Amino acid sequence: MRSTASRRWSSPIRLLQYTAFVSTLDRFAMPPMLIAIAVDLDVPMSRAVQAAGAYFVAYGLMQPVWGLVSDRLGLVRTLRITLFLSALTTAASALAGSVLALAVLRCLAGGFFGAAFPAALIYVGDTVPAPQRQNQITRLMIGVALGTAIASVLAGLLAHVATWRLAFLITGGSALLLASCLGRLAEPAVTRAHRTVVAPLVQAMRSRVTVLVLLLAFIEGAVLLGALTLLPPAVEATGVSSSVAGSVTAGYGVAVFLSARLVGHLSRDLHPSWLIGLGGTAAVVGCIVMAVSQAPAVALLVALLLGLAWAAMHSSLQTWATEVLPGARATVVSLFAGSLFVGSAVTAVVVSGLAQDDRYREIFLLAAATSVPLALLAVWGRATWRRVEKEPA
Repeated sequence: MRSTASRRWSSPIRLLQYTAFVSTLDRFAMPPMLIAIAVDLDVPMSRAVQAAGAYFVAYGLMQPVWGLVSDRLGLVRTLRITLFLSALTTAASALAGSVLALAVLRCLAGGFFGAAFPAALIYVGDTVPAPQRQNQITRLMIGVALGTAIASVLAGLLAHVATWRLAFLITGGSALLLASCLGRLAEPAVTRAHRTVVAPLVQAMRSRVTVLVLLLAFIEGAVLLGALTLLPPAVEATGVSSSVAGSVTAGYGVAVFLSARLVGHLSRDLHPSWLIGLGGTAAVVGCIVMAVSQAPAVALLVALLLGLAWAAMHSSLQTWATEVLPGARATVVSLFAGSLFVGSAVTAVVVSGLAQDDRYREIFLLAAATSVPLALLAVWGRATWRRVEKEPA
């Protein structure tokens, strides 16, 4: 008989936290290494930013595909297969000899890793009653927090003292190990039978509230993930090393870790619209402060504010995404995650020229200006929405 500790560490929520951790570890490994990659491959900074953008484009666009596949193939089986392929393509990224090869391999890795976190959200949506769902989703944020913090510190340190290539070997190995461990995770006892493959997509696009949630996810990705991706190079542009820039960004992971616990408690008493308002305010203030100064101490404060914004606003929007269309949950959640990272990728492409010229003040002013309508629209939408299709408690 397995011990209590062994059962706890292999419980579904723990395995889902590990999934969030590994996918985030890979996703946040590249930003602290952008300058080192540009120097090593002898390309302009804008090309390195665009290579990171290729990852986010594939990460976002493939998520709806994996949502549809998981309805047919099974959620856990799809997750294990994509993690195995993620491991191979991520490890291959360490061998890239040109920025084009790196962009292609990171694009493939992003496409496969795109199945990971949405699958964790769908699993929670399928197995946790609606009243307890936001609390469990905020627990997933702990995996995100740890992955962010470790990736930011480790990748920046490796790029400074050794080579950026080691980071991809580590994240690839972690994905391979996780694919094996997820054999302990049982498939949810939920089936979604659709007459055609595109039926849930049509259902989602006909739902005005679903379209609103997807639009909010796109804007949130452009603001929060876009700002976070450019935080390390903005700090490094002040003259500090990549290890210092990565360590500053790790404050984001610490903030998500602490804020997730706070939001989990607050979600029991506060309406989600209040949590969205809290997160939106933190995002606006953080981007304004970063526009004023990119010094390491200031950036650390901004990282903490962005972490609070992510835990409060993003977890609330994620929970909303699991509720709007329960019959098409896998598709909606995957579309939500896809919209989020496509928004981030669009930001990377749009502002790459500004980043090349170290014009980070303009970048973060744009992020602050976009955060205001995002917060107002999200608060209004969540405050006025009422669940139409009841789920079992």
